[in-house]
Amino acid sequence: MQRGESPARVRSEGKDFPERRGDRPGGRRPPGGEDPQPLGAAITKLLAERGWQQQVAVGSAFGRWEQIVGAELAAHARPEGFRDGVLTVAADSSAWAAQLQLLAATLVQRLNAELGHGTVRRVKVRGPTGPRQQGAWRVRGGRGPRDTYG
Repeated sequence: MQRGESPARVRSEGKDFPERRGDRPGGRRPPGGEDPQPLGAAITKLLAERGWQQQVAVGSAFGRWEQIVGAELAAHARPEGFRDGVLTVAADSSAWAAQLQLLAATLVQRLNAELGHGTVRRVKVRGPTGPRQQGAWRVRGGRGPRDTYG
C-alpha cells in the first residue's frame, strides 16, 4: 500500500492479501475441495460418515422421553442407557419397576416407531436400590434388610 491509497481500495484489488478466495496459489480450492454446504446437510453427512445416526436418535429419544412414554410413566421412570439394542430404564419404586416389566413390549414398539424398526430390541428395568449400611459388617449368606425400598 502506498501513501495516499485507501485501504479499502487496496483490499478490493487484493494487492496485500494474496489469500483471497480466488487468488490462492495455483488456483486451488480450500482443503477438502468442497463448496460450503448448509449446516444441516453438513451435520447429516458427518453423522453418516462417523456412524453416529443411531446414537443421536437414541439421545433424542432420551430428551423426548416424556412425550414418547407419557407424563405419568416418565414421572416414575427414566432412561439410563442404551447399548447393543438394550435400553436400560430405572424406576423409582419396585411397584413401578414391575409395571415397566409388564409394559416392556409396548415400550419397545413405541421407541422403534420413533427411532426406526429394530433399534430397540429389549428394555431392561432396574428397580430402586436400598441404602448401603455404612460401617456395618456384612454377614455371609444373610437375607438382607427384607424391604423392597419403594
